Amino acid sequence: MGASLPPKEANLFKVIVKSYETKQYKKGLKAADTILKKFPDHGETLSMKGLTLNCLDRKSEAYELVRLGLKNDLKSHVCWHVYGLLYRSDREYREAIKCYRNALRIDPDNIEILRDLSLLQAQMRDLTGFVETRQQLLTLKPNHRMNWIGFAVAHHLNANASKAVEILEAYEGTLDDDYPPDNERCEHGEMLLYKISLLEECRFFDRALDELYKKEPKLVDKLAYKEQEVSLLVKLGRPEDGEKLSAAYKALLLMNPDNYSYYEGLQKSVGLFSESGQYSSEEIEQLETLYKSLEQLYTWSTAVKRIPLDFLNGEKFRSAADGYIRPLLTKGVPSLFSDLSPLYNHTGKADILEQLILDLEQSLRKTGCYPGRKEKERPSTLMWTLFLLAQQYDRRGQFEVAIAKIDEAIAHTPTVIDLYLVKGRILKHAGDLMAAAALADEARCMDLADRYINSECVKRMLQADQVTLAERTAVLFTKDGDQHNNLHDMQCMYELASGQSYFRQGDLGRALKKFLAVEKHYSDITEDQFDFHSYCLRKMTLRAYVEMLKFQDRLHSHPYFHKAAAGAIRCYIRLYDSPPKSSVEEEDEMSKLLPAQKKKIRQKQRKAEARAKKEAEEKSEESSAITVSKSGKRHVKAVDPDPHGEKLLQVEDPLLEATKYLKLLQKNSSNSLETHLLSFEVNMRKQKILLAFQAVKQLMKLDAESPDSHRCLVKFFHKVGSMSAPVSDTEKLIWNSLMHRAAAAEMLFVLEPDKKAEAIKLIEDSSNSLVSINGARGPVREWKLKDCIAVHNLLQTILVDNDAALRWKLRCAEHFPYSTYFEGSQSSAVPTSAYSQISKNAANGTINHAGVSQSVDSLASNGKLEGFKDLTI
Repeated sequence: MGASLPPKEANLFKVIVKSYETKQYKKGLKAADTILKKFPDHGETLSMKGLTLNCLDRKSEAYELVRLGLKNDLKSHVCWHVYGLLYRSDREYREAIKCYRNALRIDPDNIEILRDLSLLQAQMRDLTGFVETRQQLLTLKPNHRMNWIGFAVAHHLNANASKAVEILEAYEGTLDDDYPPDNERCEHGEMLLYKISLLEECRFFDRALDELYKKEPKLVDKLAYKEQEVSLLVKLGRPEDGEKLSAAYKALLLMNPDNYSYYEGLQKSVGLFSESGQYSSEEIEQLETLYKSLEQLYTWSTAVKRIPLDFLNGEKFRSAADGYIRPLLTKGVPSLFSDLSPLYNHTGKADILEQLILDLEQSLRKTGCYPGRKEKERPSTLMWTLFLLAQQYDRRGQFEVAIAKIDEAIAHTPTVIDLYLVKGRILKHAGDLMAAAALADEARCMDLADRYINSECVKRMLQADQVTLAERTAVLFTKDGDQHNNLHDMQCMYELASGQSYFRQGDLGRALKKFLAVEKHYSDITEDQFDFHSYCLRKMTLRAYVEMLKFQDRLHSHPYFHKAAAGAIRCYIRLYDSPPKSSVEEEDEMSKLLPAQKKKIRQKQRKAEARAKKEAEEKSEESSAITVSKSGKRHVKAVDPDPHGEKLLQVEDPLLEATKYLKLLQKNSSNSLETHLLSFEVNMRKQKILLAFQAVKQLMKLDAESPDSHRCLVKFFHKVGSMSAPVSDTEKLIWNSLMHRAAAAEMLFVLEPDKKAEAIKLIEDSSNSLVSINGARGPVREWKLKDCIAVHNLLQTILVDNDAALRWKLRCAEHFPYSTYFEGSQSSAVPTSAYSQISKNAANGTINHAGVSQSVDSLASNGKLEGFKDLTI
């Protein structure tokens, strides 16, 4: 570096490098300018100056200088290395790898370039190249621990775990007997556990277990030691190890008696575990005895009391549930229902639980005591019992009773925030999203410092399509300044719900923008792994590192990414079906209108333009401020050139864009029905019949009874014209299910448009019959609110019969009285409703709730609640 310079300038060049490493960029630029005054064509100095400018966000100047430096000195490994670093900073990893390889042709043994190349190879999963580079590093520096470990990890990632074990054993052979010293025990212990996990992966279970026992004194993480021991003993499956395995699980339970997987493992070790959860009476007695003995050992454990509720039945279940619920009601645990909710899927247990809690409520009302006890309970116990009952009635779909119970609990103690959140959740399930959002906002105002309640409130607002209010509420917990960008940087995925809301409202531009923002989060998460390639090898967190890499490889199978990609595909499909009108078409439509209508439309357009202009001016003022840090780095707030996503709608081929995301879903979410439904819709529009047929085959394989699968099947046969009597296929769809009838009606209309009346009759003849389901005390209505909304949309948009849609709306309003969509009698959409005033106030940011007299600014941040000043309980 700087070898062609005189001694004075060579020392200055070293100052540039050191300043870059210590982030003293102004000092580095000063030294570079001093050299360039005497040697203006010195390639390495030009390159280092460009690299320094890149750190000050002066990208164009940086690239220009680095390319000039490389042109002046093509045979300098420093110039090629710097060029690679520049590409790496812009995430152009393939180009960076090319630059590093060019640098290595000039200086093949440069440790720094080899190390940087290995990091990029790990990032890009070039595992063969990664192995070669790590081997070269080890050859050059065999006395460095990180090179041995890196070489072993490279072989492991390249599916050669046995070779990785050999390398680690060779490394151990270079160590002294008394190694490690006290300050390196954790790192060495992690390396030993990693080696044992490799032996387990190679299925050398005996050897791994022997190694584990042999190295126990050197292992610091005793929990990991015990977990590894039970894992190996289970995989060995030797009958003589039964007692040893039980003892190991009990030792783990002593460390953490609330870990459910330890109890499951203990049951397996004694032969008392069933995947289906079904046990014989003899097995239940043995399990009951086991858990009674464990309860005496781990008296402070909640899990040891909760797990028996899964296998006990009848009177024993009631007795155990009674003993479990009472202390938690007395203590006031809001999450009790979440804990008990899996039991509602067990036949008969829901009825027992409900009767048990009703008995507790009745006893507390009459005597203030639990049944069979004389000690008085605190007044809040009744409130928490009502709280639990409200959630139970909500789960079984009896919303009126649930609301009555939660209202009684609020009247009892109006200051408990959880009551308002649960009431909002009940109203959301009942279909009144506006009132649910208002109640969530009321709960938020009661504790303005609680981030969880703020997030819950934002979620309810987005469900009610109050996007602007939701964003204003969400930014209350971001840093000052550019709050919306801070909200994006937090990667809380709020854009997903926001995009779904915009899609429901028909704003495709903003919906697409939000869905693509979620996709950007996942790209950032992929990039964030880069720093861990060197950190984890240095800190020896090898097991966590390998797990992280495996997680990154399946990152795009995460449900949030699936929802965002599916949302983007639907936007592109709708954009293809209904492309935006050109200005000429709009003018033609305007010319057909009456003068009064034209005037009204133009006034609306002018107002919208003025509002958009004002918002743009405010944002440009906020973003015009440029701050400079101590290091000289300029922080310029980014201006969003397309805040409404209008440019995203200006795509030449929407289906081509949809296909990009569809391929990701097919690769990472192939077991999802939605993936193949979207594949069918896209390929049918692209006239790719064979690909559509492939999607239909996958749909029938995943769920042959789904109405969506049948709908796609009939559409496909209709498209290819290979069916002589397609009406018979629609008849196959006429089951008792509402959605099957809707699918049959849609296909009947698609195949034979003149049978529209029959299709509508097919839907209207469906009945909302009573059905028995687990978790309900008695039969409940079959129809679901979201299904009825889908049928209403079908009548309006596909069958295009407004009279039938109105009849369906009036019919559903009777079945769902709290639904704002159907304007039910109890919903906030009806002016005379109890929740009408709540939702009106929510739009203005204030709440006036009937149990508590208050007037609170919904977006206030001072935490004052004047309405509770004179409250007495």
